[in-house]
Amino acid sequence: MRALARGRAWSVPEELSARVPAERRGPGLGRDAVRLLVSRGTEVTHHAFPELPGLLRAGDLLLVNTSPTLAAAADGRLGSDRVVVHFSTRGEDGRWAVELRAPDGRGTTRPRAGGPAGAVVELAEGVRLVLEEPLAAGSERLWWARAVASGARDGRVRGGNALGGNALGGGPHNGGAHDGDATGTDARDGGTADAGTRDGGAAGRVVRPSGVADVPGLLRRHGRPIRYAYTERDQPLSAYQTVFALPGADGAGSAEMPSAARPFTPRLVAELVSRGVQFAPLTLHTGVASAEAHEPPYPERFAVPEASARLVNAARAGGGRVVAVGTTAVRAVESAAGADGIVRACAGWTDLVVTPGRGVRVVDGLLTGLHEPEASHLLMLEAVAGREAVERGYEEALAGRYLWHEFGDTHLLLR
Repeated sequence: MRALARGRAWSVPEELSARVPAERRGPGLGRDAVRLLVSRGTEVTHHAFPELPGLLRAGDLLLVNTSPTLAAAADGRLGSDRVVVHFSTRGEDGRWAVELRAPDGRGTTRPRAGGPAGAVVELAEGVRLVLEEPLAAGSERLWWARAVASGARDGRVRGGNALGGNALGGGPHNGGAHDGDATGTDARDGGTADAGTRDGGAAGRVVRPSGVADVPGLLRRHGRPIRYAYTERDQPLSAYQTVFALPGADGAGSAEMPSAARPFTPRLVAELVSRGVQFAPLTLHTGVASAEAHEPPYPERFAVPEASARLVNAARAGGGRVVAVGTTAVRAVESAAGADGIVRACAGWTDLVVTPGRGVRVVDGLLTGLHEPEASHLLMLEAVAGREAVERGYEEALAGRYLWHEFGDTHLLLR
């Protein structure tokens, strides 16, 4: 699949983009009115999503991301230009990683150059967004920026770099050495988690200095969900929340929906529980993954609570399968797993990138959407199920006219 992804040996026809949520495609439809492709090795079968309970067994454990989706897109002005700001990830000192986009005249946006450093974007309520530095060397798509409240003098506030050191090099590590492994490190082997939050408590508590704007509040009042050009029209924020989403006490959430869990309904959850399938909640706040960029994920805040760690370890000890609902759940739980495969309560930041070379230590299966050929997530799928299984699954998805993107169909990969 790596060769397919890099060589673009296949592409997604435009008509296979899911343009509206499933429940808006016809009368009487619900969120679960999507198709489910199941890959067991190279064997592929086709199902409706409500058939999921019959495909799992008692003792299996589903890992679900409780991060709520934010109304993370806000209109602004940079000089005389209209821009749309995508708020991605909040750093510990209140700075935000943001992406600036240009309105395309059709209700969506197109890429634009970021920066320059010192540029000021005027937002609603007199809030000013001051761009400071690129998130990562060599890429200026995402910038660290400070949101300054109306009336604050000259935009200067107290606080250091949002993640300490430079944005990624010294990054979110607050104790623990980074071993430089190209596949990323995890919270047990490389110190990706804040050493002070390993008790499973809330990750990334933010203390807002005087003069720093309340971005979550601003987004609640003036923001809207991030939307890309393949969608047909704006949808309410509720369309981007999963049944597992829980509001964070500090207003934290995901810039883009953890969409693998979207087809779940309360009725389906109840049926799964009645059949002996368990659920383990964890949290990973996703950043902006621009539809055009297909960059590997950068550090994100996560938390695996003690109760969920125990559920994972018990399921594995009892012969149950641990199935992650979404790539975000894989990243979170694998970041909390040691080299011995034991999951321990952990919270902080993770820069883990799951690849076939790194492999997985905990996950036996993955329920996810369908990814474009350039997406780095395909390497995670290969790490879970193997290259041949992923290749065969995508051949079937294209031949079967499955739908792509966050409102599209789903894919269950089992080892």
